[in-house]
Amino acid sequence: MSSALTIPLYHVPEDERIRLWEHSERVAGGRGQEGAAPESARPDLGGLDAAIRGFAADAGVDGFLLLRGLEIGEIPPTHTDGRPTTLDAHPTSATLQLVAETLGTMVGYADEKDGRLVHEVQPVPGDETRIENSGSVAFDFHTENVHHPLRPDYLGLLCLRQDHLGVAATRVASVRHALALLDDDTVATLRGLWFLSNYPTSFTRAAGGELPPVGPHPVIFGDEDRPFLRFNSHNTFSTTPAGRAALVRLTQALEEVCHDVVLEPGDCVIVDNNVAAHGRSGFTPRYDGQDRWLRRFYSVRAIPRTVQHMMGGGRVVPSMATIRGLW
Repeated sequence: MSSALTIPLYHVPEDERIRLWEHSERVAGGRGQEGAAPESARPDLGGLDAAIRGFAADAGVDGFLLLRGLEIGEIPPTHTDGRPTTLDAHPTSATLQLVAETLGTMVGYADEKDGRLVHEVQPVPGDETRIENSGSVAFDFHTENVHHPLRPDYLGLLCLRQDHLGVAATRVASVRHALALLDDDTVATLRGLWFLSNYPTSFTRAAGGELPPVGPHPVIFGDEDRPFLRFNSHNTFSTTPAGRAALVRLTQALEEVCHDVVLEPGDCVIVDNNVAAHGRSGFTPRYDGQDRWLRRFYSVRAIPRTVQHMMGGGRVVPSMATIRGLW
């Protein structure tokens, strides 16, 4: 675990924080529902814009960027009567949409959480052991939506509230660091078509049963000096002994290069979903209204023309059944 390594960080100065929050309040007040603000309404964010655009152009070897010092405003209790709180028209929705649209295009998925653009990441009673954002057990390394032909290029996690003990960490591990620890044979195996991925549970809740795995696909792809990753330690598997051994070695290497980032309120970590895997350490929820609460977005750099037509000008990627011709 490499929590002592330097974390790529942009500390938002006060003037940019104020301008962004004023913008977010205006958008939230005039919109009342999710949707990106028009480009003409963007505030001048100077260094923050440059940091996000620079990361979008090149995520480097780390594959993530921590934005520290964003305004989050007044936050209601995490739960009410044991049920998660939602914040559709809260100014942080507009803040996340601006960050996501600076990276690319903000999207939701019709098969996941009813296509919502902002996801509430908070523990839910009865879901403690679920390997998704409503759980509280450790969530091992994964790239988001590993099964999907149009996976997010980026995801962002904004912290509204820490867990009670302030120990729950967002874990980020770059494949570009990890591959330096692997031998050539293991890397060659990871680049082969020996792997399949199951749908994550967040996509199967309404499916009425298990869906067939997707693949075969490589786990590592791209240039040797700029590799990319498609991997979920919970859902990606191999039917060959060499493939299974390679996945074990990859997981061990990711662990060795991992950054454990304990997010504070106002922190937003942006992850390049093709470069870095992420996860979560476990924590103990109390369901007293003060539990850990993050908000998540997805962003993609390019959407195929056929999918754009199916989206009808919206930001929700159609169901897997609808876009099956993509893969």
